Amino acid sequence: MQKYKRKAIFEELLEYDVFSNVDDFIEVTEWSNSEGVDVEISTRNPTSFQLTWGQFSLLEKLIKEIQT
Repeated sequence: MQKYKRKAIFEELLEYDVFSNVDDFIEVTEWSNSEGVDVEISTRNPTSFQLTWGQFSLLEKLIKEIQT
């Protein structure tokens, strides 16, 4: 049996997203092996997904490119 703690961060969406409701939030939790994160987006249509740090890096790069 293995016991561990994982880093997590949470923020409500209301001040960031005009389409959000009062209890909507995003939570990001780092994997116990530190190789990626779980992302939970809690809205009317909840979504969750996982990204390795490499996938996150590419996603970040693509978003920056599309914004220019």
